[in-house]
Amino acid sequence: MSNANLNRAGRAKADEFYTQLSDIERELERDEYRAFFSGKVVYCNCGDWRQSQFVRYFVDNFAALNLKKFIATGMNSG
Repeated sequence: MSNANLNRAGRAKADEFYTQLSDIERELERDEYRAFFSGKVVYCNCGDWRQSQFVRYFVDNFAALNLKKFIATGMNSG
């Protein structure tokens, strides 16, 4: 996303931008992160955990990361 898009969205107050799954995968696939997460509890506080790409990544990679536990919470919009 370009700066022009961000500036336009800021002026329109449509500033809901989310991290893409591909960006999360690219960063967290590094070996040092795999070692870091092994045996750990990960807590992910999200606006809506059902739509969070971070939640999706950690759920999909729970075993590969050797996580002890994964907790996700979010705001109740209802």
